[in-house]
Amino acid sequence: MTTTLPRLVAFDLDDTLAASKSPLDPRMAELMVRLLGVVDVCVISGGQIAQFHMQLIDNLDTATDDDLARLHLMPTCGTQYYRHSEGAWNQIYAEYLNDDEKARALAAVEAAARDLGYWEAETWGPILEDRGSQITFSALGQGAPVVAKSAWDPSGEKKNTLREAVQVLLPDLEVRSGGSTSVDITRQGIDKAYGMLKLATLTGVPLDEMLFVGDRLDENGNDYPVKVLGVECVAVEGWEDTAAFLETLLPQLTDAAARP
Repeated sequence: MTTTLPRLVAFDLDDTLAASKSPLDPRMAELMVRLLGVVDVCVISGGQIAQFHMQLIDNLDTATDDDLARLHLMPTCGTQYYRHSEGAWNQIYAEYLNDDEKARALAAVEAAARDLGYWEAETWGPILEDRGSQITFSALGQGAPVVAKSAWDPSGEKKNTLREAVQVLLPDLEVRSGGSTSVDITRQGIDKAYGMLKLATLTGVPLDEMLFVGDRLDENGNDYPVKVLGVECVAVEGWEDTAAFLETLLPQLTDAAARP
């Protein structure tokens, strides 16, 4: 349990709030709306904004405009930032890669994946994706079923080996292990820690009054930079763990909000 009650709770998305590339379970959707009623909430993940809509936003049916105004969206690991106002989601900033960076990133990750034998013949959608501010390699394609993705690299060894090989080829860019089968490439120094620091500046909520919940807080995980930053973190292994944690945290936050 947290030592102090947070003013802002931040989450990873895949395998933290929802199963990989899947919509929120109704239980989690209800908890998120309740949470938005008492504190600011941030979701920071490697996916692009369309994925946030499908997995998260489209399932918050009972959220009011006031609730959504407290929701901070940080797609592509914090390289983009969206807020809700006047009935729409508006982009506040984006750290886009330039054409040369994109071309080199796409070439490097494909070459390394082929060299390592990780370029799969049977996939569900494109292996490579240009997300504007991030290049993403998904070994089995973006639409791969959860079971197939879980079986491809259960230990994380393939992703870590690929990440290291691509980083050597792209010393001027940031290469990170992403979701269960993905590797993400952004501008150097831009990771989830960068996103959380930007969030602190833009919201005025200091890092020591934030709480982060994620499933990849291990040293090779893409949530690890947040832990290194010193933000209080809660490690989970799936959305069910997150739901159980929120069911404990919410009564405390609600009681605190009701006090004069």
